[in-house]
Amino acid sequence: MIRSPGLAGRLLQAQVVIVGIGVVCLAATAAVVAPPVFSEHLTMAGETDPVVQEHAREAFRWAFAVSMTVAGIASLTAAVLLSWLLARRVGRPMEELAAAAESVAAGDYGVRLPDDAMGRELTTLVATFSSMADRLSDTEAARDRVMSDLAHEMRTPVATLEAQVDALEDGVLAPDAESFDSMRAQLGRLRRLAHDLSEVVRIQEGGPGMTLAPVRLDAVIGEAVAGARARFVARDVALGLVDEADAGVVVAVDHDRIQQVFGNLLDNALRHTPPGGAVTVRTRSTASTVTVEVADTGEGIDQTDIDRVFDRLHRGDSARTRSRGEGSGLGLTIARAIVIAHGGSLTAASAGPGQGAVFTVVMQQCPQADRSVRGPPAGPFSS
Repeated sequence: MIRSPGLAGRLLQAQVVIVGIGVVCLAATAAVVAPPVFSEHLTMAGETDPVVQEHAREAFRWAFAVSMTVAGIASLTAAVLLSWLLARRVGRPMEELAAAAESVAAGDYGVRLPDDAMGRELTTLVATFSSMADRLSDTEAARDRVMSDLAHEMRTPVATLEAQVDALEDGVLAPDAESFDSMRAQLGRLRRLAHDLSEVVRIQEGGPGMTLAPVRLDAVIGEAVAGARARFVARDVALGLVDEADAGVVVAVDHDRIQQVFGNLLDNALRHTPPGGAVTVRTRSTASTVTVEVADTGEGIDQTDIDRVFDRLHRGDSARTRSRGEGSGLGLTIARAIVIAHGGSLTAASAGPGQGAVFTVVMQQCPQADRSVRGPPAGPFSS
């Protein structure tokens, strides 16, 4: 089987062909143009003897042929040498890139390439490949972390159910309402985890589309706050509203999904704010965007966890939340996926542990031509 030449070989062949064509064209042109010009100059010099002119032309032809031959050989030799060096310089990083791509395909995401590639384009290609390898490495690490967290999340309720079933079989635990309520609670925890995982995958992988409709911002926020207020009162956490947005701001949203976003953000703030603390919802607007902040005075977030709070199953204080049996650790992941599906962004910020946290939603305002609001507008904010 004949092996096709690599990139370096093809570059070398192309350079040699180009130089060869150039030499042939130069020789052909000079052979046509030079003799008549030479003869004309002999005549202008006053040499009219035919024998002398023929001898001079013959000498010129030989000198020209020898000169072109030597020049052609020298040019081809120099071109081959320089083309070989250039082909090796270009071909080496391409071969390294191909080898690195094979390593990444085999699961080795730690491969790195030198950044001394020749030319801006190859340097950009190497940098882009390295960035892709880093992202794949991060994705793989996140996947491993998710699998580990998922196994841990499922282990506790499964172990509890197994222990309770064994106790019922051995007669240690009475088959009364309290026992069944406890087992039902663990089953509910498993059900919530399965549902939330399915929800995240469906949203992030382009599941059923959302139905967007123009809605006033105060209607969206007012409904979300009203639905959460009872939970805040029960936990003795103040819930305030600050409306700094322009009057009548309209956003195009899927009603149920956007309520899920703000419900998750409020639940997250409540979960991490101790009794006596406060959570404030603040709205602002520009000419084209709306911003909704959910700020709490709770536990805050360590700076090393800021970029991970939206990861699947990540919880800053997992021991505390597990002991309470609250949530599945997917609320923020779901909220961010829904906001991104609306063309917006959801970010987190915190000054550090004990300094509270702020979650910020930014979305586009509804175009003026599409602001036919569906449904009755909500009343004004109440603080």
